[in-house]
Amino acid sequence: MNEKIQSLINDSLSLKEKVLKDAVLVEKTSKAIQIITNAFQNGNKVLFCGNGGSAADAQHLAAEFSGRFYKNRRALPAEALHCNTSYLTAVANDYHFDEIYARLLDGIGFAGDVVIGMSTSGNSPNVIKAFEVARQKGIITIGMTGATGGKLKPLSDLLFDIPSKTTPRIQECHMLLGHIICELVEDNIFPES
Repeated sequence: MNEKIQSLINDSLSLKEKVLKDAVLVEKTSKAIQIITNAFQNGNKVLFCGNGGSAADAQHLAAEFSGRFYKNRRALPAEALHCNTSYLTAVANDYHFDEIYARLLDGIGFAGDVVIGMSTSGNSPNVIKAFEVARQKGIITIGMTGATGGKLKPLSDLLFDIPSKTTPRIQECHMLLGHIICELVEDNIFPES
């Protein structure tokens, strides 16, 4: 059992080492920090979406902005699009589950906002539809996926395609990069706090 545990930890570390050495992913992280910083400074918001574990990660990262990361400071306008269960169940029932994010984004998203879609496969229909609406509205799209990028790849203004096909390892890297982005955006906006 201990060897299996160590093997799983090693798998996680090995993938993070790949991310660390991937100059393109590091540069994309820097670009995401600037995009999100600019959005907040311009009075726009950052919206997140995902399914299952990725929904939990999306909600977690939104809370880092709207609550706080390290600094005691004002809230930043960020939200995960799946947090209103009455809305979620009504739209899934009355329309289709694939429409839950697109419909809400159409209602509350504006040009200059940022939507971050988390999908390890890159093929979640509801995230894809949200990105299609975002493109129509001038909302910046940041995809967080696994190795291929899936169908989100051509719809993403910026794509974090983690070089793995293993869902838990991909999600761990999404959170690593997500936390880095949250910390450095917070530093940019609140340098004196």
